[in-house]
Amino acid sequence: MTIHEIRAKYLKFFKERGHAILPSAPLIPDNDPSTLFTGSGMQPMVPYLLGETHPMGVRLADSQKCFRSQDIEEVGDNRHTTFFEMLGNWSLGDYFKQEQLSWIFEFLTKELNLDPHKLYVSVYRGNAFIDKDIESATIWKTIFSGVDIEARDIDFSERDGMQDGRIFYYNDSKNWWSRSGIPEKMPIGEPGGPDSELFWDFGEDLGFHEVSQWKDQLCHVNCDCGRFLEIGNSVFMEYRKTEDGFESLPQKNVDFGGGLMRLAAAVNGDPDIFTVDAYDPMRRMLESRTTRAYGSSPEVTRSMRVILDHLCAATFLIGDDVFPSNKDQGYFVRRLIRRAVRFGKKLGIEESFIGEIGSLYISDYGEVYEDLVHKKEQIIAQLLLEEGKFSKTLKKGEIEFEKMFKTKGMISGEDAFVLYSTYGFPIELSEEMAQEHGQNVDKIVFQEEFKKHQDTSRAGSVQKFSGGLADHSDATVRLHTATHMLHQALRTVLGEHVEQKGSNITPERLRFDFSHPEKMTLEQMQAVEDLINTNIQLDLSVHFELLTLDQAKQRGAIGLFEDKYAQLGEQIKVYFIGDEAAGGSYSKEVCGGPHVERTGILGHFKILKEESASSGVRRIKAKLD
Repeated sequence: MTIHEIRAKYLKFFKERGHAILPSAPLIPDNDPSTLFTGSGMQPMVPYLLGETHPMGVRLADSQKCFRSQDIEEVGDNRHTTFFEMLGNWSLGDYFKQEQLSWIFEFLTKELNLDPHKLYVSVYRGNAFIDKDIESATIWKTIFSGVDIEARDIDFSERDGMQDGRIFYYNDSKNWWSRSGIPEKMPIGEPGGPDSELFWDFGEDLGFHEVSQWKDQLCHVNCDCGRFLEIGNSVFMEYRKTEDGFESLPQKNVDFGGGLMRLAAAVNGDPDIFTVDAYDPMRRMLESRTTRAYGSSPEVTRSMRVILDHLCAATFLIGDDVFPSNKDQGYFVRRLIRRAVRFGKKLGIEESFIGEIGSLYISDYGEVYEDLVHKKEQIIAQLLLEEGKFSKTLKKGEIEFEKMFKTKGMISGEDAFVLYSTYGFPIELSEEMAQEHGQNVDKIVFQEEFKKHQDTSRAGSVQKFSGGLADHSDATVRLHTATHMLHQALRTVLGEHVEQKGSNITPERLRFDFSHPEKMTLEQMQAVEDLINTNIQLDLSVHFELLTLDQAKQRGAIGLFEDKYAQLGEQIKVYFIGDEAAGGSYSKEVCGGPHVERTGILGHFKILKEESASSGVRRIKAKLD
């Protein structure tokens, strides 16, 4: 069963159960400065989990594309990827545990024909504030009994082993879900809840545990030996963090996420997700270029896995207009491509190969993600450009390496980090070249230097992305409304070619990326400021209406996410600044909110900076005084 068949079956299954099917949100979150990327299926849903009314109703499902930059170094084993699709379904105050657990079990066993004897589940053990989730365990027992399986519930399997159990209790780090992790790390106001995970058993016969580095530890469904693979997680989002502990949300929500590639691995009975059909053409291409077979050696397998994942992620990120650069999201696109080139060279590939793999991904996913096809020329151009740049970087790094070695007679850990941070020269290359000279690089010192760099970057990132629209603070909501006014002002001053390419809002300032081919003049920036401040002083009303996409377009509404509603024919939320009946609206934009009620409370709008964000995209940073 291909991933495209699994995705289609899932969406059809939940559509038949009253769910509206949503298209994937972009990989770059809109108005969520708490993170650089969309890293989970629930991320675009946070406002609705907190109580906002979703225009598509209370039952929703989708397949959300996700990217997790923190997993870059983990890629190379049989299950980690940076890019993945998360199948999701939500209940916003509608059905809850009984329906969710029954439906997902039915989907797995009836639609995907997975053997229920190889399915295991985990539930929440509870903590000082939240009760043990005996309710979910009881539901699971009934579900398993329906297929003649006696499901024993076991506590502390991580200490005592599986004990012939089917249902396992785990603590906060395993069976509690929020964007910020375990309960004590959640910020005030953040939603979270207990979850119930599903695991697929690849069987004892494959001998994972016996050969793993954890072979001396007891095996259980949440261990790391590789026998069990988590394939889905039903989160019961029913709590919000408070200063005193937790309170119940206004509604009990369900948030399910199932990794598409992992589900395919379970269907195929192969724990290596890189043997899933979606990687077949690219894997065969690498084998033909290198005359080496995938699986022929650990080094070859790891290198191919890194290339397959990284170029898939880079293709999708560029498709969402994230271009290689040295800052923010673009830094990770650059890193992905350069690591792919590096591992290609480890396989002996000297000629260009990045664009060919990108083309294969576009062909395979293009029917589902049409933007990839529409932007194929742009995607391939960026891949090839970065590949060419890095090839030159490698040559420059090799020259600098030889200079350092000739001067010092060695390459220290500090030298290796300078080569890495200044020239983009991979540590693996420094190690290899040092070994050719009969020496070793002090990897510990390199890692210490790298950690200093990370800590500095992370501190800056935390400051940069603290707060944000997700907290719905007054300052942030004011700047969110100002962003709508800025969008319209830019279209008025520069032309209707201006489209939003991303935004980032903190309580201190807004950042707005937009399409425009050249630097704005001082006169243009002043005209934008004047137009916004004039409409602030007019104290215009701000309100929303629920309209269909066609109605919104007829009324002249603009919006970053118009395409996500194109096939739905349902109502969307459009915010109006100004009264159409009293002389016309200043701004009409598709948006989920929230906003101020009148522009008069915004204060004075001031542009702080206008700069290039990437090719053909400009960036404005502004504030309200």
